[in-house]
Amino acid sequence: MDYDAQLDTAIDRLHDEGRYRTFIDIERKRGQFPHATWRKPDGSDVPVTVWCGNDYLGMGQHPVVLAAMHEAIDATGAGSGGTRNISGTTVYHKRLEAELADLHRKEAALLFTSAYIANDATLSTLPKLFPGLIVYSDALNHASMIEGIRRNGGAKRIFRHNDLAHLRALMAADDPAAPKLIAFESIYSMDGDFAPMAAICDLADEFGALTYLDEVHAVGMYGPRGGGVAERDGLMGRIDIINGTLAKAYGVMGGYIAASDKMCDAIRSYAPGFIFTTSLPPAVAAGAAASVAHLKTDQALRDKHQTQAKVLKLRLKGMGMPIIDHGSHIVPLIVGDPVHTQKLSDMLLSEFGIYVQPINFPTVPRGTERLRFTPSPVHGAPEMDALIGALDGLWAHCALNRAELAG
Repeated sequence: MDYDAQLDTAIDRLHDEGRYRTFIDIERKRGQFPHATWRKPDGSDVPVTVWCGNDYLGMGQHPVVLAAMHEAIDATGAGSGGTRNISGTTVYHKRLEAELADLHRKEAALLFTSAYIANDATLSTLPKLFPGLIVYSDALNHASMIEGIRRNGGAKRIFRHNDLAHLRALMAADDPAAPKLIAFESIYSMDGDFAPMAAICDLADEFGALTYLDEVHAVGMYGPRGGGVAERDGLMGRIDIINGTLAKAYGVMGGYIAASDKMCDAIRSYAPGFIFTTSLPPAVAAGAAASVAHLKTDQALRDKHQTQAKVLKLRLKGMGMPIIDHGSHIVPLIVGDPVHTQKLSDMLLSEFGIYVQPINFPTVPRGTERLRFTPSPVHGAPEMDALIGALDGLWAHCALNRAELAG
């Protein structure tokens, strides 16, 4: 086989479909985010405003977080030195897990290197703990959840997105004595819609199922202490396992689960994705712990974040833009074609210094390609005005004419 030719074919296919992903090299500026510098392929630097980042609250530059990281790195050095089981558990990791358990009002929390790994490792391990487990998974669950469920070797049922009748029918058709788990997200990141969490918990009670909730796009931002949608809606006590991230609202890196002490102990003891992975650097754990602790009391930052999202959606709607609005902080602008989405992204970057990455298949279904804006408290009026002006000009003058954009 000509391996190089096969690789060329695979890459060319993505180019032909308009789905080839281009990395934009940016350098964030401490104290100035969302402003950053774009390093162009020719080596020149161009100022840009980032509108697609997941540092939702700007905590990646918060003085409390930076001070904690500086203190930890000065005290301990760079890396953790091993897996959690072999010299890689420090006071910083334990402090962070305690903060997370307290955040979700659970007995324990277990720290992973990312929320992706936390989902994959936990969901792939659960059938080892509950033989015969049937997992009921929302059709729009994140790839990390899908992968964990796929790899666990157990039975799975996919229910239509947020379709309670379909979920109930699937559960009713299975053996009442079989162990069951419903896996879903609180906020779905591409459309920004919410799960019917209370009703899902009711079904779990009716059929004796465990509940597994991914809160990665909600922790830090919803609830009186940032515990997520489950906290906001008073449902944390009905969720058995909560997955969250430290790389979005908390501005650092890492993922976790929060659950009972027995559940965390079992996952810790059986999940290869936890056992055989070097733990997070102490400085990262320290920064994350400081961020979690700070956001438990900073409701003003959460309120400002929601206000900015509402303002952006209101202004885009006023211009007649085809956005999706389910009441969350996520603002998807539907373009509907991968080539046109990339063109629009390129023009925003090159002509206006606005960076928003195109979202294409397989992240979203074909025909729903989009630009996904993530406004934050650090996107002020000047940044908002510049974005609206740029979009208004591009949409009006190009009219998203397919022939013009394709050319």
